[in-house]
Amino acid sequence: MADALKDVPLRSVQVEALVVMKIIKHCSQTFPTTATGFLVGMDAQGTLQVTNSFPFPTTDLPSTDGHHDNNAASNLAAAAPRAKVNAAYQIEMIRNLREVNIDANNVGWYTSANMGNFVTLNMIENQYYYQKDLNERTVAIVHDVSRSSQGSLGLRAFRLSHPFMAAYREGKFTTESLQKSNLRHQDILVELPLQIHNSHLLTSFLHQLPSKPPTTEIPFPADLAAVSVKDQNNQGAPLFPNFDSLDLSIDPFLEKSCDLLLDSIETHHTELNNYQYYQRQLGREQAKITAWQLKRKAENASRVLTKQAPLPEDEWTKLFKLPQEPNRLEVMLNSRQVEQYARQIDGFTAAISGKMFAVRSNLIPGETEP
Repeated sequence: MADALKDVPLRSVQVEALVVMKIIKHCSQTFPTTATGFLVGMDAQGTLQVTNSFPFPTTDLPSTDGHHDNNAASNLAAAAPRAKVNAAYQIEMIRNLREVNIDANNVGWYTSANMGNFVTLNMIENQYYYQKDLNERTVAIVHDVSRSSQGSLGLRAFRLSHPFMAAYREGKFTTESLQKSNLRHQDILVELPLQIHNSHLLTSFLHQLPSKPPTTEIPFPADLAAVSVKDQNNQGAPLFPNFDSLDLSIDPFLEKSCDLLLDSIETHHTELNNYQYYQRQLGREQAKITAWQLKRKAENASRVLTKQAPLPEDEWTKLFKLPQEPNRLEVMLNSRQVEQYARQIDGFTAAISGKMFAVRSNLIPGETEP
């Protein structure tokens, strides 16, 4: 039965509403420090059902000179899913869940993100650890706290692709290996559709709420003063006119996302300059090796004429040391993060483009409506 389930590819992830609330609460309480935890559930015909979640225990770092290092705490929390102490904690929790006959299969882990910044080496190592050692059919759920604070729930499910798993298992991310495998930064992560599931009891409760949605057309207000008045009868109507739909909300999220995008592009240019420096160093060393080999061949030719034993021509391996090629994994992760920022900005600006055109005459001096 287990082999039959493995043959069915994962198509979607279904998360219980209670699990979503627990993840949001944990990530909000630890923000801006990274929050991590593990997920339990079951695999049902290609749909990974997440039925419960538990946060990893936190470790208090000793303060230095009365100051607490937030970066060290965040890095420690980001590496928590593959820590030995937390692995034992997961085994103990799963054993306790099985005793009370609850879904106790490890289906992945979750982490928090800030402004969409989750494509990191810690995230890759954690997911590789889960897919390789614990369970191949596991996912990583990412909750973007900053995105959720803007009124849109940022909850996404990812897993590593099979080509990237094979490349990461070999540990070779050189230019030659990437050209042979044809691995790109788009092939690192595979996003799965995520659905939130409510229990039948909660669904019945929602259908029995006292205030039902209006079935007739909602009249427009007579003037602007009527919009500001909180009418008790229409306060719960979802389509009642209000000023919230006119909010541009450009500054808090879009500006910071653009700054992070520029930082990632600068990091990409830095890595590109490092690789170009490596190519120049490699070219100089290869030129020296070629000159030495030509000189050695000329010496051996003259020694043959004088009936002397030729000198070995492979001594250049001891005399010259070729520079080591920088790891291309960091460049791939940064390129994937740039793509994530670009999609994030594109999705956010799509919602406010119409509003910006509507108020263009007020934003641009001298602009008049046609």
